[in-house]
Amino acid sequence: MNLLTGVNVTAEALAAEKLRMDVIGQNIANAHTTRGEDGQPYRRQVVSFEAAMGAALGRSPQAAGIRINGIETDNTQGPLLYNPGHPDADESGMVRMPNVNLAFEMVDLVGASRSYEANLSVVRTARQMARQALAIGR
Repeated sequence: MNLLTGVNVTAEALAAEKLRMDVIGQNIANAHTTRGEDGQPYRRQVVSFEAAMGAALGRSPQAAGIRINGIETDNTQGPLLYNPGHPDADESGMVRMPNVNLAFEMVDLVGASRSYEANLSVVRTARQMARQALAIGR
């Protein structure tokens, strides 16, 4: 049994979940950004994952991992808010807000955090198994 393969797969998952948490943090930070570099409100970003089979990555065929497929932009329109004093308000006083829903982002953040913690637990368990395996011959 090769413990390093499991740890390598888990390391990929940890990196993917870290990126997911970073993107969620960026979404939360820009929840009120009504004008970006392109002059439009901020658009929510979403990380998409895909399964990566071990043979394609040069590992054993039984080892499957996760790969980041990309960071996609959510193109849904954000809500309109009546705020005539806002610098980005149109002639009728409406401001197009970003399409970031803080409740959804917090739920995604909790899910990513729990997944990260679960993968850390796998690394801890693999380390304990390796220690116990080395102690067998003593």
